[in-house]
Amino acid sequence: MFEVGPASAPESVAIRALLERNGLPTNDLESARPEFAVIREKGQVIAAGALQHFGPAALLRSVVVSWDRRGIGLGQAIVCELERRARAAQIRRLVLLTQSAAEFFARQGYRIIERSTAPENMQASEEFRSLCPSSATCMAKDLPGSA
Repeated sequence: MFEVGPASAPESVAIRALLERNGLPTNDLESARPEFAVIREKGQVIAAGALQHFGPAALLRSVVVSWDRRGIGLGQAIVCELERRARAAQIRRLVLLTQSAAEFFARQGYRIIERSTAPENMQASEEFRSLCPSSATCMAKDLPGSA
């Protein structure tokens, strides 16, 4: 049985380890303070993803699923949970950078955009400036139902 919900403070260690095992950036987790959602199985974090707010937009980041749990819809479940949270927070647009999951995000309704069209304050984030290379695909999704 899977449980989806907000990450607890003690789970930050498990989230960091999951991100690092999957080659995702962790250098700015303390400074950026993204809000993580997780999926747990028997109390263990097996998937995670986060939102980093920038006014009416947010950076969708750090979406990861344990290798042994891929292909059963957990990535989609995390993205849906993050979109639900974004709508509740009145976020109108989600932006992301990806090096390897553009097809996955396209199936979730994200479209490729020019990196330079992301909000300026988002472009100033470590994620944009240094953690994700310029070769990363920038994608966005407008959220209907957000004020």
